[in-house]
Amino acid sequence: TEAIAVHVEEFTVLSKSLRPLPVVKSAEGKTFDAFTDPEQRYRMRYVDLIVNPSNKDIFIKRTKLFNAMRQFFNDAGYMEVETPVLQSIPGGAAARPFITHHNALDIPLYLRIANELYLKRLIVGGFDGVYEFSKNFRNEGMDRTHNPEFTAMEIYVAYKDYNWMMNFTERLLEHCALAVNGTTEATFGEHKIDFRAPYKRISMTDSIKEFTGFDITGKSEEEIRIAAKGMGIDVNETMGKGKLIDEIFGAKCEGNYIQPTFITDYPKEMSPLTKKHRDNPDLTERFELMVCGKEIANAYSELNDPIDQRERFEDQLRLSEKGDDEAMFIDQDFLRSLEYGMPPTSGLGIGMDRLIMFLTDNASIQEVLFFPQMRPEKVVKVAEVKDYEEQGIPAAWVPALQKMGFTTIEALKEANPNKVFNDLGGMRKKLKLDINMPTKDEVFAWFN
Repeated sequence: TEAIAVHVEEFTVLSKSLRPLPVVKSAEGKTFDAFTDPEQRYRMRYVDLIVNPSNKDIFIKRTKLFNAMRQFFNDAGYMEVETPVLQSIPGGAAARPFITHHNALDIPLYLRIANELYLKRLIVGGFDGVYEFSKNFRNEGMDRTHNPEFTAMEIYVAYKDYNWMMNFTERLLEHCALAVNGTTEATFGEHKIDFRAPYKRISMTDSIKEFTGFDITGKSEEEIRIAAKGMGIDVNETMGKGKLIDEIFGAKCEGNYIQPTFITDYPKEMSPLTKKHRDNPDLTERFELMVCGKEIANAYSELNDPIDQRERFEDQLRLSEKGDDEAMFIDQDFLRSLEYGMPPTSGLGIGMDRLIMFLTDNASIQEVLFFPQMRPEKVVKVAEVKDYEEQGIPAAWVPALQKMGFTTIEALKEANPNKVFNDLGGMRKKLKLDINMPTKDEVFAWFN
């Protein structure tokens, strides 16, 4: 056969393999026995990685992305830091937190929803630029783009504003795309994306006007609510002005931005941690980066006025009292840190899971997480021998019935008695059972 042969004189078993791996076969352009069921692949990622090498490549690219981004920040002179995962106040984002309890201190604690407020404290402390790759947690829904546990990157740089940060973000993502794929171009579904700088920029006001014909400038909360209802958007009385505008943009605008696009100058009500716009006090110096209709980055000229920040937090408190469970808490210690003076600062947050989705052409976040959160696996309790015996079934026939798929009494009773009787004969022969075949009447009695 001209194949290399190995004559073994002695071998040692290094590990027991009790379960066979799926053996992928190909014939006439078709693949058989591949481990392709998504739920099984997510639950048993260890099998998926062995059987499907292309899926392993996704995670290799994920690591390349983190390394490239870290290198970009380090080359710019910024410092990687770590901040608490357990927080006494869940701040830095509008989201519902997970709550736990510290037994020794007898206090509630929250898994972080964002690390923003701690990183800003470090800017107050005198660092020129700090960044962190963080595991964040949000007690909200799960879908193809949301997982309760996710990875974000946040960076804060002193003496910069959101205009500088837009330019910085363009260069960062261009660098990362090249490092991961060797090109700035990426395919996502039917779309061709190009991460090469520069990116299009449009204000939120102009975007809403372009796609709805409605100008939010100077409009009251009630006027915006009426307009949203007229657009067929589901709104309610608990929503404040900022939430209403966000709903309009999400429903009518964001899906139109396929190529990387900066949406800028958000209304003040939408951005409680953002500095007022230098030319229009009703707006803020904020941008979000949209790709294929999804937000992958969010950035501000950070609000560093402690008086203004306190007023914004109090506005959030009023929204919470109205029933908005995503309104921000008031963080008194963060306010105290601002009172010592935070220099003008710009901050950027990037959803790392979503970014790698775009760079690897995966529409589901579960594909880019080693172990995504899953609903509890349904475990069927297998009946014991005594359960079969209570039905009048001899213990000797239990292995045959279980081999036929009747692992519970309920499953057996749902079957056709005639078919069970006929199949028992074949199973008796196949398993070489040295037992007497039951009569048809005896088998039918099992179903009573």
